[in-house]
Amino acid sequence: MFKNCLRLRYFQQEQRCEILQTLRDLGERRVIALILKHLDEMPQMPIPFGDDVSAYPVNGDELFVLKTDMLVGKTDVPKGMSLWQAARKAVVMNVSDFAAKGVKPLAALVSLGLPNNITGKELEEIAEGLKVGAREYGVYILGGDTNEASDFIISISMFGVAKKDALMLRSGAKPNDVVAVTDFFGKTSAGLKILLEGFKASEDVRSVLLEAVLMPKARLNEGLALSASGAVTAAIDSSDGLAWSLHEIAKASGVGFIIDNVPVASEVVKFAELNGLDPVELALYGGEEYELVLTINPNLWSEAEKAVKQAGGTLIKIGKATAQKRVFLEFKGEKRVIKPVGWEHFRRR
Repeated sequence: MFKNCLRLRYFQQEQRCEILQTLRDLGERRVIALILKHLDEMPQMPIPFGDDVSAYPVNGDELFVLKTDMLVGKTDVPKGMSLWQAARKAVVMNVSDFAAKGVKPLAALVSLGLPNNITGKELEEIAEGLKVGAREYGVYILGGDTNEASDFIISISMFGVAKKDALMLRSGAKPNDVVAVTDFFGKTSAGLKILLEGFKASEDVRSVLLEAVLMPKARLNEGLALSASGAVTAAIDSSDGLAWSLHEIAKASGVGFIIDNVPVASEVVKFAELNGLDPVELALYGGEEYELVLTINPNLWSEAEKAVKQAGGTLIKIGKATAQKRVFLEFKGEKRVIKPVGWEHFRRR
């Protein structure tokens, strides 16, 4: 379709061609880019378009931090996930982005799109999941909206307050910074293969992998501790996958990365061996894993590690930032490119 589009003489620019393509052809990221071209950027915008959260200046260096994220039944609620779990996940999705910026969320508004065949009992299950998820992270739900929809939708807008200089943006990484993550990867992508594709796993491994899918956790305590440590130069939430997250920081910061320690969960290694899969691929190119991907000033690594440990978490070194603006994996003496691939809405599947 794209080639046909380019043949139209009166559309001489590729960007003009985009308007003839469907969202399925464009993919989520080009969809967002098209929308942003039509928006006015606020003067002295504290957080640029494209980071995990947005912000509005309040007083001096204090910011009102905002985030909205949407859970849709068709794309975000896999087989085997209850409505209670789905509602809780909708909260976690938003909290995770606050965690990546080192900001404590305080309150939320919730909009529900509900098919008319939802029962009263199911509605109570959704409400309870929202409450449990919110209170798990110290957030209060202040109100919202309901409407009839053809699919189950939970859209949450979350709010908090932060000092401008305490924010961990995507754009501060420098060459020689340490690259780190808050846990091992691949569990969600493996768990989804069990739920959606019928892959096999031993009972103990299956339990861990399915919990990663059905009961995800946001690293809020770790994010707040890291922000307070002053050691982090850039950060992002990994919900679109580890590989994609690395590329997003690299692009925003103008650096590259050498990854020499892919953080593959031990359960993922066992799962991959049983099913003839590549555990590194599962760890790099999955999604729906709400870990933090960070770059850290090498001189302050011990402070960062200590802060995360005191918050009850783990910090794992996986590589370093480079001046060369490419993202590589060093594995068994070989260097190969890490592709900018991850979860993307609208794409053909």
